[in-house]
Amino acid sequence: MAKGGKKTEKRLKGSLYKTEGENIERLRKICPKCGDGVFMADHGDRLACGKCGYTEFKKGS
Repeated sequence: MAKGGKKTEKRLKGSLYKTEGENIERLRKICPKCGDGVFMADHGDRLACGKCGYTEFKKGS
């Protein structure tokens, strides 16, 4: 990697779920086009899917 390159953070799959006993809760929204297993990234003002490019804008408050 070249000097001054962008550093990326590796995210573990376990950090996308919350478990309580036998229940599993997803912490991120799922892409409506791609379906289960594809989470949408939170970019502050919008949610975006990295696989298909689907974007939802958040309502300003």
